[in-house]
Amino acid sequence: MAANVSGKTSVPRLEVRGIKKAFGQNVVLKGIDLSVRAGEAVAIIGGNGAGKSTLMKIIMGIYTCDDGEILIEGKPAKLSKPAASLEAGIYMVPQEPLLFPNMTVLENILMGFNENEGELKKRLSMHMEELGFNLNLQRKANTLSIAEQQLVELLRGMMRNAQILILDEPTSALTFGEVQALFKVVEDLKRKGIAIIYITHRLTEVFEIATDVAIMRDGMITLEGPVANFTKEMLIQGLLPKDAEAQQQGEKAYEPVKYDELKPVLEVKNFTGYGFKDITFNLYPGEILGIAGVVGAGRTELISTIFGRDKTLGGKVILDGRDITGMPTKQILKEGINFVPEDRHYHGLFKIRSISSNTTSALLGGDEIGKVNMNRRRQKAIAQKYVDDFRTKIVSLEDLIGSLSGGNQQKVVIARSLSTSPKVVILDEPTRGIDAAARADVYAIIRQLKQAGVAVLMVSSDIEEVVELADRAVTVYQGRINGEFSREEITQDVLTSASFGIVQERGV
Repeated sequence: MAANVSGKTSVPRLEVRGIKKAFGQNVVLKGIDLSVRAGEAVAIIGGNGAGKSTLMKIIMGIYTCDDGEILIEGKPAKLSKPAASLEAGIYMVPQEPLLFPNMTVLENILMGFNENEGELKKRLSMHMEELGFNLNLQRKANTLSIAEQQLVELLRGMMRNAQILILDEPTSALTFGEVQALFKVVEDLKRKGIAIIYITHRLTEVFEIATDVAIMRDGMITLEGPVANFTKEMLIQGLLPKDAEAQQQGEKAYEPVKYDELKPVLEVKNFTGYGFKDITFNLYPGEILGIAGVVGAGRTELISTIFGRDKTLGGKVILDGRDITGMPTKQILKEGINFVPEDRHYHGLFKIRSISSNTTSALLGGDEIGKVNMNRRRQKAIAQKYVDDFRTKIVSLEDLIGSLSGGNQQKVVIARSLSTSPKVVILDEPTRGIDAAARADVYAIIRQLKQAGVAVLMVSSDIEEVVELADRAVTVYQGRINGEFSREEITQDVLTSASFGIVQERGV
């Protein structure tokens, strides 16, 4: 990797050499060499299924490698179980929070410590102040949002004073302010000599926080070096498959929707529910309407209530001229709306069912598949179509959904929602946890929906995503729409400002 930080030892704090791992016939890691020194932050980026998670699980002692070795401070280490990795000073903050739902925030953070509780609370208070976090420590974990759960995981890691810290997509559910606070903490940890492995799909973060970068593709590190040696464009090209350029050249040019010639397919009128109030907008066939805003603004609550998951407190939702306000989700699904949830693990997957079954589960009871006696050939054909369209990495359609990487699981969730041929698709953070190459695949699918006349309602915390995809955008601030922007008006600056309650003046 890069030259060591001034004043630090030249011996890597963590080094892996020739790491190989296979699951049956599926070779996941093909000889990985990677090192991180004290005070360095090595960013690892790569496609879903590239082997990032498997490598981290080997370092954390969850998996054992088939070949290769791990060295801590230059000495071979046997990390055969998680306790051994923790003892060696390694801590991983996972992308998907792993909290005990019926325990309090405080209990989740302090679990496993044998120190004086008063001292632990004092140290925890200091870390919360450093991060600018204001969590009620007596809340039950099952009442926390994904962003809040991520904060608890971050605090767990900080409380253990790890010398090697693995951060797996730590900013995926954080607000702008929380991200900046986290970056300040990471910089402080680097100054203290902590070695950091930083897994991210957000390339801008690589240049803001990392000293070095490594690209993983198909179980190998194909590109690595100091961040200063790369540009964003170089990293994107390193991530994309060889056929990506030909695929992009085949895409049609952007065509804006002509609203004055269309009747809205979805009308939301003075809509009120828990977490939002008096929301009004129209959605047209073939339109991608972006909903921007910070975490906690009420966006997810809004779309969840439209989909019948939460109680409507006032207003109307009209689909193709039919009042669907307050209908149960099952009926709304039949009426022609489908939904891709933010949290695929709790709301998007049947974990002990196959990839094929997960992809087609929304069709159960309909004419396409059947209620009891499933047409297996048709089921597999539908599932295979989306595997091909999304370039999902699988071994077999009959493998359990849990065998896939997180990003590939997300692709299956999106495929299931599209399988019903809906009039309206609601996407809640559709590319959360998805790498640059897979994101391009999902963007292509969303554009295909637009061209087919499907209306897309897209909630995204990624402003760049809204700028790139949306025909029109609204911003939600403290439960209300505070800005609406045409395609020509959508910029990162405008959406970011409005998301934080600052609506810029626009010409008439």
